[in-house]
Amino acid sequence: MKRLIVIAGPTASGKTKMAIEVARELNAEIISADSRQFYRKMSIGTAKPSASELKQVKHHFIDTLNPEEDYNIGRFEIDALQKIEELHQKNDDVIMAGGSGLYIKAVCEGLDELPASDPDFRKQLELQLLEKGVDFLAEQLKVKDPVYYEEVDRKNPHRLIRALEVIESTGQPFSSFRKNNITERPFQIIKIAILVDRDTLYDNINRRVDKMFADGLVEEVRTLLPYRFNNALQTVGYAEIFEYFDGKISLDVAKEMIKQNTRHYAKRQMTWFRKEQGIHWVENAAEALEIISR
Repeated sequence: MKRLIVIAGPTASGKTKMAIEVARELNAEIISADSRQFYRKMSIGTAKPSASELKQVKHHFIDTLNPEEDYNIGRFEIDALQKIEELHQKNDDVIMAGGSGLYIKAVCEGLDELPASDPDFRKQLELQLLEKGVDFLAEQLKVKDPVYYEEVDRKNPHRLIRALEVIESTGQPFSSFRKNNITERPFQIIKIAILVDRDTLYDNINRRVDKMFADGLVEEVRTLLPYRFNNALQTVGYAEIFEYFDGKISLDVAKEMIKQNTRHYAKRQMTWFRKEQGIHWVENAAEALEIISR
């Protein structure tokens, strides 16, 4: 039986390290399901695997897109399934590691059918984003669909706009269209998530952000200024530095905002994965390998 082994969890929980340990034990390759690690030039702010880690195990879907390229969950589902089929010709096991719950869900279960978007209403929302900012869109979603508001990355305007489009065109909450219709896959799926207590996770996040600044995050973001309005850059770790460049906040405030927003994002990730069915929670790679062997 061919297997897809998912290693999920919140940001800074140790997914990369565990995925590499499991992959080396199984002689498998890794597919990244982190929707920001797909993009080139965005290494520090997305905490991509280091060069030494990438040498240990072959990784896929890291540094495959330019920042200005549009990419979505539907395309990832197709591309990832093709890559899994290709890798299964060499090995019975493929590892998929990441914290983007929707991307993992798309590969494991398929996507729900959603209504087509309204171009005119989308333009209105994009104008609101430009004039009032992403937090204004998030507050609209909080009122209209509090269920999805608790799950979505509230700093990602693309996802906020898509949800508000569906709500406007149908009169129904976006969350009501996610009916969890599961598409069968031609391989066994084993889902593993990393269990880490909140204090440890938050400490990991704070130390990671400090390291990002020490490694040159500000300089990396400066090189990405020409792409600041592309979807790839609408994310924690980049949006705050752009505000610093605009003179709206100090660098110290930007750093604290990144820590706070990352902690909030990690909390939403944990909420997502706790709701997922069939996940095995583990604390280390040895426990993960024991579950896989069973």
